[in-house]
Amino acid sequence: MKIITRDIPPRAAWALEQAGVHPLLARLFAARGISAKEELDDGLARLLPLSGMKGLQEAAVLLADAMAAGKKLCVVADYDCDGATACAVGLRGLKLLGARAIDYLVPDRVVDGYGLTPPIAQRVKDRGADVLITVDNGIASVEGVATANALGLQVLVTDHHLPGSELPAAAVIVNPNQPGCPFESKSIAGVGVMFYVLLALRSELRQRGMFDQASQPKLDALLPLVALGTVADVVKLDANNRRLVAQGLKRIRAGALPCGLASLFKAAGRDPRVATTFDFGFALGPRINAAGRLADMTLGIECLLTDDAARADELARALDAINRQRRDIEVGMRDQAMQIVDAMFDESEDPPPAICVFDPDFHEGVVGIVASRVKDKLHRPTFVFAASAAPGKEHELKGSGRSIPGFHLRDALDLVAKRHPGVLLRFGGHAMAAGCTIAEEHFDVFEQALSLVAQEWLDAPTLLRRLDTDGPLAAEYRRPDLVDTLHREVWGQGFAPPVFSEEVEIISQRLVGEKHLQIKLKHQGQPVDGIWFGHTEPLPTRVKLAFRLDADEWNGVRRVRFLVEGAEI
Repeated sequence: MKIITRDIPPRAAWALEQAGVHPLLARLFAARGISAKEELDDGLARLLPLSGMKGLQEAAVLLADAMAAGKKLCVVADYDCDGATACAVGLRGLKLLGARAIDYLVPDRVVDGYGLTPPIAQRVKDRGADVLITVDNGIASVEGVATANALGLQVLVTDHHLPGSELPAAAVIVNPNQPGCPFESKSIAGVGVMFYVLLALRSELRQRGMFDQASQPKLDALLPLVALGTVADVVKLDANNRRLVAQGLKRIRAGALPCGLASLFKAAGRDPRVATTFDFGFALGPRINAAGRLADMTLGIECLLTDDAARADELARALDAINRQRRDIEVGMRDQAMQIVDAMFDESEDPPPAICVFDPDFHEGVVGIVASRVKDKLHRPTFVFAASAAPGKEHELKGSGRSIPGFHLRDALDLVAKRHPGVLLRFGGHAMAAGCTIAEEHFDVFEQALSLVAQEWLDAPTLLRRLDTDGPLAAEYRRPDLVDTLHREVWGQGFAPPVFSEEVEIISQRLVGEKHLQIKLKHQGQPVDGIWFGHTEPLPTRVKLAFRLDADEWNGVRRVRFLVEGAEI
């Protein structure tokens, strides 16, 4: 591993500090591209305007007309946290704006697969709907939309995924990644797109005289859900996404959150009064995602929709139990996957340029998480496959992939598909995460084809794991109150949480729980506790460490400790 220190533009850091930003935060923000204090303004007025998103006005008119005509609306969700929050935001928002007949349907990961398929369109029609609204899916559902159209349904696609070569023939498409859309935030999550649709609908209804500026429904109550879905989907936290997340966090910390979210915080043992983006990504998001992976995402959506506190507690406890089951399955699969990978090459060799793993006993709901763990360990683009559990599809393998910086996974799949027509039955995704379905007999062909693309695209510097850090931490900033200051900020994908690095002296080290390295070290002459989760190898006496700041409490005293992220040995 190579530990790299980010460049800190001195003028930007100075300008921020002069504008009243804390010196440590000024340095961190400048290193992440912030050059003026105005860029840190997270007010709703600073959100990108509605006028920039293609299809938004047409979507508002379609929905307003449908509501005026008393038509029944049905939201077709996706089975991850972004899809679940987008569905909940859509249903809650439409009700706030006066819609009466609203239903939702979430595909089953195993039976239905991903997106709006023809059978899903038929089920929506059978439920008496007139208008079908997709959230966090639909941009690749050419056949599903065609079926919906043939059944007489009006289709509004709201999505954020990259489109394929052919767009579905929906009545309206709202997706900042569709051709010709000038909306600057191409990284907005599915839940963010739905929130914008609701803002546009409110504006349209206001123009129609349904209410005025003073009496209009307040959609900001939906921001806690928008924030959760945005962070959990690991989209890039550009300025617009950071504002959405910051606004959601403010409301949660003030106690203004749906009771389902409050119950999820309780089930996860977290305090919403000091909520962080870390809570979204590692506590709440996984509990909702677990429902889509192992059970039925309806559980997750119902938890986000209910206004009954007792029901919310019951659903949150059920989601927590499913998440524990998911973790148990994941551990077994990860160990099995690493055994398969270890057999691919000798310890003295470098790993192959791309990793593909399949085992008949793998659970398709957890392949993405396992791919992420293998990728983290080996620093290689990784696909993990499981046999499809769908009836009649037993010969198919469903794969989920995770990538490393410098290797665009969806583009790689596109190239494999062009070079080997028929091997990829379905595929889609983003640069860092993608999914595909192949016939089991084509596993070897896919493995070799992906490895060849990786060989062509990846060079030695890209294959070397690097950890970008913020350099040394001044001793004066090693304080619990500053840990709290850092935790309050919005960090995440594309706006990395602070990681510091410098050479330290290791005083003592021991294993705890057989899998974590607990250390005592000297940081600038002062003793500090540290822990490296999931690491068992001992460290040399002097070593360059990369670490995050945390605070723990012992006998009523809060102390700073270092959470080790890596070491350059």
